[in-house]
Amino acid sequence: MSNSPALHFHGSAAIAGTSIFDPLDLDIAAGKWTCLLGASGVGKTTVLRLLAGLGDHIDHVGSIKTSDGQSLAGRISLMAQTDNLMPWLDVFDNIVIGSRLRGDSIDGDRAERLIAQVGLAAHRHKKPNALSGGQRQRVALARTLMEGRPIVLLDEPFSALDAKIRAEMQELAAGLFAGKTVCLITHDPGEAARLGDVIFVMNATGLHSVTPPSSPVIRPYDAPDVLACQGQLLRLLRETP
Repeated sequence: MSNSPALHFHGSAAIAGTSIFDPLDLDIAAGKWTCLLGASGVGKTTVLRLLAGLGDHIDHVGSIKTSDGQSLAGRISLMAQTDNLMPWLDVFDNIVIGSRLRGDSIDGDRAERLIAQVGLAAHRHKKPNALSGGQRQRVALARTLMEGRPIVLLDEPFSALDAKIRAEMQELAAGLFAGKTVCLITHDPGEAARLGDVIFVMNATGLHSVTPPSSPVIRPYDAPDVLACQGQLLRLLRETP
């Protein structure tokens, strides 16, 4: 998609004088899924926060550039591990909350279509405490889609779900985010092997590129090339500092 640019992240980061990571170069492919794996504390979420413009407390020495030369402002949506739903709002109102907070007109028809797409039409008037974990993440996914941004940042959005629901959410997200520039932070080698068009492992020495399976996203979880990639990623995660 012409409005889904590639991103290039360059630089180092520190917080309160403590280094988070040394200079690195991360290329996020236009209109594809880029997966970033690594141990906790290595700086993956710091990269994501800087990309999202949420790094006011982070000292970033470097640059973030887009392939089309345009600003990132207003072109990014972020989906986190926690759904961050407002407990007093129902499914519909949680999905349109961004528009409401900005004072924009609410496209109710689009919201209803998204509710149906994520399989929640029967739960449209329920509040978060009446939904399962998987249903809550579907609301968060629909809310992200409602923003309609060309760049999507995903910070371990499915890690708290059981294996069955996680696989279903991966498949749903792959379809609904088709054509968008997606950067996924994950600890799950299997998830990266299923979803990644581009895969990096981040550690203390920098970024290490791993060749993804040649089949298109989203890949069967039990395909031989997916299992082989999963194994390679797990070995790399265990063997590198």
